[in-house]
This record gives sequence, C-alpha cells and structure tokens, in this order.
Amino acid sequence: MTQWPLNLRDPSVPDPSGARDPLRLCVNATVALITCVLGPVALLGFAGTAIFAYAQARRAGLMTSRCRLGDTRLVLAYLIVLAVLAAAAIPLWIALWTRMLA
Repeated sequence: MTQWPLNLRDPSVPDPSGARDPLRLCVNATVALITCVLGPVALLGFAGTAIFAYAQARRAGLMTSRCRLGDTRLVLAYLIVLAVLAAAAIPLWIALWTRMLA
C-alpha cells in the first residue's frame, strides 16, 4: 500500500499573501452545532471545562486573560454564572424535548 506524504509544500508555488487558516471558523461552527444539539448540557460542559482551566491557570499565576473581561477573577465569575444558568435550564430543556418528541 502506498503512503502519501502529508504536509508537503510545492516549492514552485509562492506563499499566498495575507492568507490565514480558517481553522478557528471551523472550530466555532463545530461548537455551535454541538450547542444547538445539546443546548444547556453543552453550555454546562464548556463552562465547566473553562472554569477548571482558568482556575488552574490562576493558581499558576495568570492574573489577566486575553478575554475581553481581562481579569481572571471576572472571567471565572462570568463562567460560573453561565454554568449555574445552564444547570438551571437543563430541566426546562429536557421538558421541551420530551414535549416535542411525545
């Protein structure tokens, strides 16, 4: 079986000017799809993961984030509010789906 080499560049093709990898857009679309399907369960999962990561980073010395909120305490407070709202919305979301599927 022939294996094709990956990540090779053709040296005769010049670098595109101003080209950027749209990977972030693909990631955003995937997160949006997961959120549409799983609703507040996905929000709780993403917020919980972010809370864990920011708490670890803060303990390691990160005091400011590239997030618009800046201070990691504000970011953590924001994420905790999102997680609480998502947890409160899960029973309502389940009730909505059971009504729609019944």
